[in-house]
Amino acid sequence: MTSTLDPRHSPSQAPLIRTATDADLPAVQAIYAYYVLHTASTFEEVPPTVNELRTRWSALSAAGLPYLVAELDGDVAGYCYAAPYRSRPAYRYTIEDSVYVAPHAHRRGVGRTLLDTLIERCAAGPWRQMIAVIGDGTNTGSITLHQRLGFHHAGTLTAAGYKFGRWIDSVLMQRALGPGASTRPDALNR
Repeated sequence: MTSTLDPRHSPSQAPLIRTATDADLPAVQAIYAYYVLHTASTFEEVPPTVNELRTRWSALSAAGLPYLVAELDGDVAGYCYAAPYRSRPAYRYTIEDSVYVAPHAHRRGVGRTLLDTLIERCAAGPWRQMIAVIGDGTNTGSITLHQRLGFHHAGTLTAAGYKFGRWIDSVLMQRALGPGASTRPDALNR
């Protein structure tokens, strides 16, 4: 996906990454609504309300999972979070990342800085694997971002979703966090 840079921001300005607050949720909702309505990056078809996102954010925060925003000039330019990969107990050390950048902030390092910070924070926790479930096999921006941050291709679910009148693949990518699978989870003494 291409976009023009917002002229208010210089390309050299690094985004400020911080933990999301309730006050950020309207901006998060606006960013996500764009992706729901205009891309196959997410398989949601109706943008969730701010209240629905508040419920999701609260649940992740209560579980101790990172939920971050990136600021450029005081405005939220992107967000990311980690969520449980699956609910069954054996998956408890595996999480899934999600990263969304406002269209005006593409190619500014926002996605990379967000995901890099998310990986760092998750590696400091009890989690050992991070999974990216990338909607649309043609989403080269997200695939390249994940590759650059150590994810490898783990598989493709062909025609797993149907949106915008077409079948859409899901690309699965994975990376280890911390010692990964080299030791038992209880060896971390956390």
